[in-house]
Amino acid sequence: MVVSTGKNDDLILGFQVNNILLHPEIVECRLIKTDMELEVLRYTNRISSEAHKEVMKHVKPGQKEYEMESLFQHYCYKQGGMRHTSYTCICGSGTNASILHYGHAGAPNSKTIEDGDICLFDMGGEYYCYSSDITCSFPANGKFTANQRAIYEAVLKSSRAVMAAIKPGVAWPDMHRLADRVHLEELVKIGILKGSVEDMLKAHMGSIFMPHGLGHLLGIDVHDVGGYPEGVERIDEPGLKSLRTARVLQERMVLTVEPGIYFIDHLLDQALATPSQSCFINNDVLPRFRSIGGVRIEDDIVVTASGMELLTCVPRTVEEIEAFMAEGCDSKAFDH
Repeated sequence: MVVSTGKNDDLILGFQVNNILLHPEIVECRLIKTDMELEVLRYTNRISSEAHKEVMKHVKPGQKEYEMESLFQHYCYKQGGMRHTSYTCICGSGTNASILHYGHAGAPNSKTIEDGDICLFDMGGEYYCYSSDITCSFPANGKFTANQRAIYEAVLKSSRAVMAAIKPGVAWPDMHRLADRVHLEELVKIGILKGSVEDMLKAHMGSIFMPHGLGHLLGIDVHDVGGYPEGVERIDEPGLKSLRTARVLQERMVLTVEPGIYFIDHLLDQALATPSQSCFINNDVLPRFRSIGGVRIEDDIVVTASGMELLTCVPRTVEEIEAFMAEGCDSKAFDH
């Protein structure tokens, strides 16, 4: 508790702050990270990545989703001194993976994980207020089905396409559009969609399968400030309007890259009832994929002078995930 001596109260009360001028300056200070800030963000990602890997080692059908949340939190605190997470953990399994912000008080990661489920676990530890935000999607039993693999690899392809394109001067909405394009191209190859990808983009088909924005600024807040400064307008189109920033990328910005493909019943049913969108959907194939729920791959990156630095370090390819989870079946939990 701070106890005032009264000596400087008049000076403090008489000091006027122009928040209209001050706020954008503080925002820009938070937007561009210093060397020391980047070191802390590398640390939060390293510990959180290891915690995700710990969960992947020990998840199995029959457990509750909240058991995996608990294991993640325990690892972050014991191994990394992270007392808090950056946000409420999202541990969706099966069709819960289609709920973008699952895990809240009304749905507290309480489902029993079942054999054949995809686990979509979005969790990040916080250290000295600096955040991390990582999502791993993997099969609860350690083996992707053919359909799960197809969707996962479509999302991974879009993630890697975006990362390859990131550099200073790139507009973030263009990265979202790139992810949408890759998703639609891959969904055509899988057989869920049919027709011209160019026409699908005009009909906003990408937002049916990825209704959220591609990613957001990261720092002292998990959804950090500075997304829409004066002169940067929100784009009023499905999907793009959910972007938390529409800025042009600058060196030392830190962002998440989090493409996803989801099978959200009400969005799919709405699209099927809309002639301009239903014409692209192969409803003989779609039902086989609805039970997957969703796949999201989320990494944290720093924009560098010539591209980007990947902060997150977890198994990402299907082969890496299956091999890592197979090894984990024989390992013991970390020293409690």
